[in-house]
Amino acid sequence: MQHHLAIIPQPFLTVLEDVLTFWHDLVGGSWGWAIILLTFTIRILILPLTFKGVKSMQKLQVLQPEMKKIQERYKDDRQRMNQEMMKFYQQNKVNPLGSCLPLLLQIPFFIALFELLRSESFKGDIAGNAAFGPIDNLAEPLTSQPVVLGFMVVLYVATQLIATMITSIGGDKTQQRIMMALPFVFVVFIINFEAGLIVYWITTNVWTIGQQLVVRKLYPRPDLTDGAVPAGAAALAAPAGGPAPSGAADGNGAAKAPPPSPRKKKKRSGRRR
Repeated sequence: MQHHLAIIPQPFLTVLEDVLTFWHDLVGGSWGWAIILLTFTIRILILPLTFKGVKSMQKLQVLQPEMKKIQERYKDDRQRMNQEMMKFYQQNKVNPLGSCLPLLLQIPFFIALFELLRSESFKGDIAGNAAFGPIDNLAEPLTSQPVVLGFMVVLYVATQLIATMITSIGGDKTQQRIMMALPFVFVVFIINFEAGLIVYWITTNVWTIGQQLVVRKLYPRPDLTDGAVPAGAAALAAPAGGPAPSGAADGNGAAKAPPPSPRKKKKRSGRRR
């Protein structure tokens, strides 16, 4: 195949093409099922990083109240706020970008498949066998099939919204609203994508939904409703240079009890026995 997307290395494209061809031959010549199985292969490869990202996201959700306190305390000093936030991340051993890594890793695969489906040689390979269900040609946009395009767009938006709702439970409300709006923004672009790319995207959403349901069983979200404070959070919650608040956590994360009130000495009467 001839490829023209310079940002994707040729060896990467070749491997992706070989995997796609392998699944095509294995399932009896269906390019649609080959794309679906290619999607599963990609998601399985990045599964360890996905689980790591989920745990990072859950920890950030638990620490969100303390993070908001820091942001509120230093809202007039952006540089100091960034310094305190970095210190907070280090003390709690959390990477704010860890939850984004699985999503970022999917971008090269998406671009590579985009290029493969647009290549003239691939269009030649699937000639005469380009249909998949109601889709006439996986290597062409669905603009010539408005009914099928509408169905695929609705399926994409629905699966994307469900995946977003499941993934962002307990997260920042503003971020949730932005993520919920993105599928509708992307509709403008995907209507001109090749049908195979839309199949890939919908399959990714379905995988994400199933994956998150499994992850919620394997890695339940930590619960701090018992009033415990994360290790390192109480120290940062105290004003700079001031004493730690009463009941703050010690270095091992255990809550310290407030010091007992001093005992009053009883006055001795002047009478002696």
